[in-house]
Amino acid sequence: MIKKHTALWFTGVLISGLVLFTGCESSVMQEKNQPNIIWIMADDLGYGDLGVYGQEVIKTPRLDQMASEGLMFTQFYSGHTVCAPARSSLMTGQHTGRTRVRGNRSSATGDRVPLRPKDTTVAEVLQQAGYTNALIGKWGLGEPGTTGIPNEKGFDYFYGFLNQARAHTYYPEWVWRNTDQVVLEGNLDGQRGEYTHDLDMEEAMTFVSENRDNPFFLYLALQIPHAELLVPEDSLEEYLDENGNSIFEEIPFEGAGNYSAQEMPNATFAAMVTRMDRDIGRLLDLLDEIGIDENTIVFFTSDNGPHSAGGYDPDYFNSNGPLRGIKRDLYEGGIRVPMIVRMPGTVPAGEESGQVWSMWDFLPTAAELAGVEPPEDIDGISMVNALYGQPQQDPEYLYWEFHEGRFSQAVRFGDWKAVRNNVDQPIELYNLAEDIGEEQDLADDYPDIVARAEELFQSARTETEHWPVE
Repeated sequence: MIKKHTALWFTGVLISGLVLFTGCESSVMQEKNQPNIIWIMADDLGYGDLGVYGQEVIKTPRLDQMASEGLMFTQFYSGHTVCAPARSSLMTGQHTGRTRVRGNRSSATGDRVPLRPKDTTVAEVLQQAGYTNALIGKWGLGEPGTTGIPNEKGFDYFYGFLNQARAHTYYPEWVWRNTDQVVLEGNLDGQRGEYTHDLDMEEAMTFVSENRDNPFFLYLALQIPHAELLVPEDSLEEYLDENGNSIFEEIPFEGAGNYSAQEMPNATFAAMVTRMDRDIGRLLDLLDEIGIDENTIVFFTSDNGPHSAGGYDPDYFNSNGPLRGIKRDLYEGGIRVPMIVRMPGTVPAGEESGQVWSMWDFLPTAAELAGVEPPEDIDGISMVNALYGQPQQDPEYLYWEFHEGRFSQAVRFGDWKAVRNNVDQPIELYNLAEDIGEEQDLADDYPDIVARAEELFQSARTETEHWPVE
């Protein structure tokens, strides 16, 4: 049973007192000695794809259990509605009006834009605090030979994909280990012998086991359930009948671009999510087996809302739950994502929190957990108090911008959410406390709130040569 845990707002003198409080270590933090930090991020998993968030068909028992043993957030936001900028926001602590990477490719040149030496990442902050850091899975913030590769941005170990487009396949012929290419023999000549999700999980388990005696940060950036839709047979069987047919209605996908044909996209999608769930459970079990469970804080989330690629229809399983929109939208379905946090004995168990926060809050949160100061030029604030069930300051606002084919913006402040779908379009206004599905545009009724949103649309962002306003 998940109990609701209501986020508290600072007011009056309480604000001043808690600002002073958060400038030093909390009593809880004094009892913890640099907890291990694990950030697990699915790829294109929707708000409604987990049982604990309302999913009724796809089986996710281990993540549901994680929620019962930890804290489930209902108002957590990705840094963006697509891959690379969400990850840039996560790493730099800056929203996409200021972070270095604001799109999968530069809208001005079409190039992939890497992080620079001056773009401080959460891994660099934790490295300075004595942590050993690993990135396993998908990066997307620097191509080979650039300043943005993981090993140049605070990670002691890297295994997986630099290029997010290459991560669309689950049976590649090679992956990166640090700066070396590792050939996957079982996938040569079109074979499907080595499923990269499985390889990533084994790498993660090994890293955790080998670093049990020192503080570590594991950024486990999984591919699942991003298209293409492929999964080993042992997982698919759970969603087949006795004749080997999907238990769901299916529209076969003929294949397109980088995505191979798939006869059973719905069954495959469900099986991918369940396989991911199983393996996250294995990782949580390992923490207990090696005796570091109570000193390891684990975050689970998704990089953006559900996709509609590779033959998958997100409406079939209600992947966005009660939310409007999917990946590439700045409505809630594109950016509000699951967030479950677990640390036995410290993070409240079985509670639900409506605290509003986002990916760019992770860097200062991790810095406080590690006992070090975050960089000054960030947009996020520490959420340690919220994680520990204590009164928590709310962000002044949350801001997003999107540059694929149009320039769109969104901002949330309090319960208000404003969306502008192009520079020549009117601002839409929604009250999320009363209208989570963003169905009733209130812009005409609240011109003063619209004016505030317009002000934030202008002031929140900085100009960038790679993503100009067009």
